[in-house]
Amino acid sequence: MKLLIAAISFLVLVIVFSCKGKIKNKGAAMTRGEVAYDECYGELAKKLEKNGVAISSLELLIRVFKQEEILEVWAKNKLAEKFKKIAEYPFCKNSGTLGPKRKEGDQQIPEGFYHIDRFNGKSKFYLSLGINYPNAADLVLADKQKPGSDIFIHGGCATVGCIPITNEKIKALWVLASEALTQGQSKIPVHIFPFEMTAENLRKNSQVYPQHRLFWESLQKGFLYFEEYRSVPQMTALSNGYYHLSK
Repeated sequence: MKLLIAAISFLVLVIVFSCKGKIKNKGAAMTRGEVAYDECYGELAKKLEKNGVAISSLELLIRVFKQEEILEVWAKNKLAEKFKKIAEYPFCKNSGTLGPKRKEGDQQIPEGFYHIDRFNGKSKFYLSLGINYPNAADLVLADKQKPGSDIFIHGGCATVGCIPITNEKIKALWVLASEALTQGQSKIPVHIFPFEMTAENLRKNSQVYPQHRLFWESLQKGFLYFEEYRSVPQMTALSNGYYHLSK
């Protein structure tokens, strides 16, 4: 009997750890966000711990590379200086070409320095995390009447300018982003680049898209800063729509 009680107690502890007490609506149908927590929280906490990051002290940064079709997830503890890469999620589908988004309906994925500005738990693409496009830099160079909007990282495998990473991967990213905000992170940066911005990649792609070279050079400053310091660069939008590295 003692063994049975001990086993039951252990099982209860495992369930509590996996869900972290987040699922409060057990008697009714679970929301998609609750399902994400139920399925992903425990494994994510373990993965972060292996990388020296406590989920109770989580800060997050997301980097996206359009040409490589990769979304990177970086994390650190609040008081730590440097981020560590903890995951890579491939695009399920891509759209548009290299170069920034400039108009509604152009099917372009934006390029620039953004942050997550909303959570949609009832998205037609399962779950979605909104990006603050158009930002101050976009508004300078984008179409004045219809610059476009509603850019998301989401589930599923369809896109006309968003970043789909499948339902399974968006569940994990949803939980990480939710926890980062819960732990006090005010903004989760999302850096979207046309490609990995090495000198050689910039040279080659600027030959194909010379009209974007100066804009890309301004993006490269933020990319190189993060590569060197693994901390968030302070990027300011200039009056010409390019970016300036403040720190």
